[in-house]
Amino acid sequence: MQILLAFIVGAAIGAAVHFVARDRGTRGVALAPVLGALAAGLGWMILTWAGVGLDSPWLWLSAVVVPIVVTYPVVTILARVRIAHDARERARLKIA
Repeated sequence: MQILLAFIVGAAIGAAVHFVARDRGTRGVALAPVLGALAAGLGWMILTWAGVGLDSPWLWLSAVVVPIVVTYPVVTILARVRIAHDARERARLKIA
């Protein structure tokens, strides 16, 4: 049941990343929170399967660090890809 805490923390961090990262108009508002929640849950699951107990700070630290390490680069890369794609489409369609 404690994995729900990881999902909640990951979603909150993902929401913060959405508002901190540039070009937030190029992606959906739910992308970063969902990605953060999935990253935190996956990190929690891997560590618990590896035998890390609830009393270990590594488990709780992973719920905070993993979403940041995963979500910010993915959101940044997706924004760059979207901007480049939109520029190519404008050029292809001859839109100023």
